[in-house]
Amino acid sequence: MRSPTHDPSAIYRPRDCLAAVDCLCAAIVHLDFFTRLNREPGNLAAICQSLGTMPRPTDVMLTLFAANGWIACAPDGQFHATDHAREFLVKGSPFDARSYYASMADRPGVADFLQVLRTDKPANWPGADGEADWHASMRTEAFAESFTAAMDCRGRVMAPALAIAIDLQDVRMLLDVGGGSGVYAIACAEAYPHMQAIVMESPPVDAIARRTIQAATLANRVGVVAADMFTAAWPTGCDAHLFSNVLHDWDEPDCRRLIAASAAALPHGGRLLIHDMLLNDDKTGPLWAAEYSVLLATVTQGRIYSTAEIRGWLATAGFRIVKHEPTALSRSVIEARRC
Repeated sequence: MRSPTHDPSAIYRPRDCLAAVDCLCAAIVHLDFFTRLNREPGNLAAICQSLGTMPRPTDVMLTLFAANGWIACAPDGQFHATDHAREFLVKGSPFDARSYYASMADRPGVADFLQVLRTDKPANWPGADGEADWHASMRTEAFAESFTAAMDCRGRVMAPALAIAIDLQDVRMLLDVGGGSGVYAIACAEAYPHMQAIVMESPPVDAIARRTIQAATLANRVGVVAADMFTAAWPTGCDAHLFSNVLHDWDEPDCRRLIAASAAALPHGGRLLIHDMLLNDDKTGPLWAAEYSVLLATVTQGRIYSTAEIRGWLATAGFRIVKHEPTALSRSVIEARRC
């Protein structure tokens, strides 16, 4: 497995950021968000109460607007409209651009995000008729095949960069939690020939992982365990755990559960590797992460988290961060040790 020759960001970013426009349109046309915020600044709870929206997707919306410079958060947690927003997105401005978005008001994606804002329930995955959301769709073989193939092609870009960014010389057994096709475990095993790995995945994705690992001729070193990472006992004897693009699919309580499960299964000194796209500590960017977070909030139970949020979860579970390195496609890997 090798890294691509050219920068793939311009290929992957547009897909990740599609839902951001729908979020903006919903806020402008259906909520008149910026006019209301300009009239009455507030914290997250007050904004949710004013709009009749739920905290998780509202937080995602606020992060997107902060990353674009349209709102700012004061030290007391109160959000307010910036001069940029007041010039273009507030009623009464001579440059009011709100009507420019009116023709987009009935886009399906706009309706989806508005519904997510109001209910906190994920919308249907595009093209997955009859399924509640991405989580439900993944239980069907056809959808699991197509979605895992999509994540595998992205993984082939990111996995070699991940293997370079981390040092697994002293790791004997790596557990790849929710490892999809096994692409990350494969890259790590190829980079560290002494190491073995286990991919833990729910059916039917576990069968896809076995097939991918077999094709990479690594079945003698990379195994697969069919298990629900939330309910099953985790494999023992592993000295490192990997969550690669996993936490962003789940809400905060579930992320904490996964980190706690890792702490319970790892020995003292064991490593937890969290590979994901992350927001900065004050959640004002990067813009790509803020845009991608809208897509995740629309179709999954999760969002993009900040380094500060993950740092707090790790500390609570008894981990200490020892390294944080960039990988590819604006992702990075946090390496933490169990104290």
